[in-house]
Amino acid sequence: MSNHPPRGNEFVVSFPDVAGALTGANDRDEALELAGDALAGALAGCVEHRQAIPVPSPVLDGQEVVAVDPVTAAKLELYTAMRDQGITKRALAERLRLSDTTVGRLIDPDRRSRIDHVASALGALGRDLVIEGRAMPARR
Repeated sequence: MSNHPPRGNEFVVSFPDVAGALTGANDRDEALELAGDALAGALAGCVEHRQAIPVPSPVLDGQEVVAVDPVTAAKLELYTAMRDQGITKRALAERLRLSDTTVGRLIDPDRRSRIDHVASALGALGRDLVIEGRAMPARR
């Protein structure tokens, strides 16, 4: 995520690797709170348009890391695994003995899913779900 100096009374946040992920607010903390939703929305657009999920570039000085929530991250990994392996929703549905609609919900970041269900689908594609905790940098 790139921090941009305030424009007038607004603090703008953008993501160099994700076109369309842009937000802003009246102060830095509020802009950072909104940043995760902006990122998730733009990445959901990639899924909707059947585009590859961009790989994050290294974080540069002056940039901060903003992550999507764990369920959305898992869904994006599932979508990417399916795309990389050329697996259709129907083929995954057959492996999991689920409907195409249910599998569609598992890869749709805008639909609610249980993380264990997404993890099971990842397992069917030979992927593990790993959730990592880390210290957060102090906000200025």
